[in-house]
Amino acid sequence: MEGDFININKSLLPLSWFYGLGVGLRNLLFEMGVLKSHSFSVPVISVGNITVGGTGKTPHVEYLIRLLKDYMNVAVLSRGYKRKSHGFVLANKDTTMWDIGDEPYQMLKKFPDITMAVDGNRIRGIQKLIDGEAGKEIDVILLDDAFQHRYVKPGINILLVDYHRLIIYDELLPAGRLREPVKSKDRADIVIITKCPKDMKPMEFRVLTKALKLYPYQHLFFSTHEYDSPKPVFPELASHEPLQSLGILDSMGVLESLDPMSPIVGKNILLLTGIASPEQMEHDLTAISPKSITMLTFGDHHAFKQKDIRRINEAFSALPSPKLIITTEKDATRLEAIEGLSDEVKSHLFILPIHMTIMQGQQEDFNQQITKYVQKNSRHSILAKGKNDYKPKDSNRSGDRPRTISFRDN
Repeated sequence: MEGDFININKSLLPLSWFYGLGVGLRNLLFEMGVLKSHSFSVPVISVGNITVGGTGKTPHVEYLIRLLKDYMNVAVLSRGYKRKSHGFVLANKDTTMWDIGDEPYQMLKKFPDITMAVDGNRIRGIQKLIDGEAGKEIDVILLDDAFQHRYVKPGINILLVDYHRLIIYDELLPAGRLREPVKSKDRADIVIITKCPKDMKPMEFRVLTKALKLYPYQHLFFSTHEYDSPKPVFPELASHEPLQSLGILDSMGVLESLDPMSPIVGKNILLLTGIASPEQMEHDLTAISPKSITMLTFGDHHAFKQKDIRRINEAFSALPSPKLIITTEKDATRLEAIEGLSDEVKSHLFILPIHMTIMQGQQEDFNQQITKYVQKNSRHSILAKGKNDYKPKDSNRSGDRPRTISFRDN
């Protein structure tokens, strides 16, 4: 398989066994009903994983937002990891990244019309959303990173599995990166293998489908990610000269229509990341064949300090021209909020946005499964008012007949 990033520390396997006992006991208490899962009157869709590190949760939540936002009022509830606030926070136009965390802030900037809230206690967060003024209009709540939060019983439970870190080959913490045993996948209604290479062969789809050993009630999809054109983090400081040299603006300051990756080709790149799994991004950029890639990596959700800023300034200054800095959307939300970056860095600092797509021509099937569930359970949306001929705006395929779907316990 392309880019197998699994690394098992066999010396820690005994500790993983004890860790598994604790996780197994907790799951058993939920299965026996000693620990309670709560259902809600509003449709709830959970997106999460059972591994430490990135599986592409944010792009998949953003996909769901794009799918639903034009037909209903969407709310997103996240934990708000590493935010400086506490308890329940309902975002507004004055909310900062420090109030809600980098990933929720990233989604809020992209989709300012949705309802965004954070709360480490998901039950309390959902209840406050429903009981609040905005709750009267909310049609669906998307739970970000909540597969393990079993106190909430979602209507659809989506489990993401990284193609490069397949859970069937991984081990429990601390030897591996699993937070739960592989059998926990049985709770999922939908499983998505993420970050798949675009040239996957039909045989590999079949092999992975068989290897996961899903039940008939579960639905398996494969997704891949696409890169959009680089965007300046500081557009007000990005002069026309570097933008022209990157092939993004012409001499008249007009945005050119180019292959999204063409501005990167032939550049010396400083890849600046503070994410859990930067290997995939490095792999993808290497395939585009720039002159060179210099990695500058920090921990996931890293809070940049002045010593880090000096490292960034010095690393970029040392690169030969032509050069630029590429970072992620999540990192950009934190880089925007810090001081000390040199003007040279700011004018050459670019985000490489990504979005996910469903493979194998199954996008319409996936969309229908989501919208049918919301249609059946929502209170106010267009879909809930009998619009059975819903068709995604981007769909140009035939066979858009209504489908029925039955999830467990819905």
